[in-house]
Amino acid sequence: MRKHLYKIITLIIIVVVVVLIYFNSDHSINIQSNDFLETLDTVVIIPPTIDEIIRDGIPNDTTTKGLVYETKQYYVFRGLIDNVLSLVLEKYNMIPNTDKLRIAAKDIFDIDKVVTGKPYFVICSKDSISITKCFVYEQSKTEYVVFDFRDSISVYKGEKEVRIINNIVSGTIKQGGGLSVSLSKKLGEDKAAPLVDMLANKIYAWTIDFVRIQAADSFIVHFEERYVGDQYVGIGKIHAASFTHKGKIINAFRFKENENYSDYFDENGNNLRKAFLMSPVDFIRISSKFGKRKHPISGKWKTHKGTDYAAKTGTPIMATANGTIEFAGRKGGYGKCVIVKHNDKYKTLYAHMSKIKSGISNGAYVKQTDIIGYVGSTGYATGPHLHYEFWLYGKPVDPYKQELPPSLPLKEENKESFEKVKDKYLKILENFVK
Repeated sequence: MRKHLYKIITLIIIVVVVVLIYFNSDHSINIQSNDFLETLDTVVIIPPTIDEIIRDGIPNDTTTKGLVYETKQYYVFRGLIDNVLSLVLEKYNMIPNTDKLRIAAKDIFDIDKVVTGKPYFVICSKDSISITKCFVYEQSKTEYVVFDFRDSISVYKGEKEVRIINNIVSGTIKQGGGLSVSLSKKLGEDKAAPLVDMLANKIYAWTIDFVRIQAADSFIVHFEERYVGDQYVGIGKIHAASFTHKGKIINAFRFKENENYSDYFDENGNNLRKAFLMSPVDFIRISSKFGKRKHPISGKWKTHKGTDYAAKTGTPIMATANGTIEFAGRKGGYGKCVIVKHNDKYKTLYAHMSKIKSGISNGAYVKQTDIIGYVGSTGYATGPHLHYEFWLYGKPVDPYKQELPPSLPLKEENKESFEKVKDKYLKILENFVK
């Protein structure tokens, strides 16, 4: 019995000694010590300022209606435009003097042209009044207009930072399908639609009739996708493309030979466009083609003598070829209009302009890509767009069905630079196919 007692006592002594040695060594921890407490960093999250919210976006924004974010100083509400601007602001305890608001926004934004259904967010003070500090109208996924009421009324435009990601896609047209169907399966409708527009109406408009593409035709496209944060906001440039149509390969490489715009050339340096630009505007889509249609105002079926390009008011309009101004002014239902005579065979007409550029008058000479006016909705127009007519011997015709003279070849001094660009993109296309 004593042996066991001695063993227990000895064990206790050993444990006590070890504990005392540990706590008196360099590894000792004084739980009461401030040194220990100081090692615990306190993370303080500082909320963004109002200006940072405007510039960088709303933290954890779910883009839903109602209250989406708040701090100790302010609330952030989201909504969709459902009325005139002054009435929208009244919802947030802001009853501005409409005349003062219009004057402050002059030359920046027409307050009468807020679009129903467009998103906005508003920042209000967090107090008993909860009055509007800033109202942000989102014109597009990348552009916005700020109405700042913090001191006096100030209005300015902003643009979100866009991140570019290069992508590449290939496919083969299936029986009963088309380019749009094939691209939609690969990328989704949001990305497919603008790609189809660019391929069909800008790059291959003069070389491929996409209405008649066939099963087994194939394509490969190297292009940019644009993002704001993690949100996809649209397609950027198409760097290069290769389309096999009826067994013939037609390559297209983007190359900027002209200061005002970029063209697409084949592997031999031949410009894919003809002497006339495919489009007089950097358009989003063709809203109405040449041919029979139901008139949007009269409601009657009649021949549409031109091509309508949907574009924002103020979008620059370019002369599609060299020529002399034959008419510049108001012309009935065409509104503000310009007619360019290119030679005895060809003329072009540009209608519904918001403004004709200064210096564009009868007898003035213009070169291809010169700005002659700006998109608007003057005359008989239901909304902003460019109505473009292409005349052959004084008669309007469909420009997409004409055998037009070729464009000027690649300039000799640019051939070396083009070869480098072509080789770079050709390698990307070929490596992707492999």
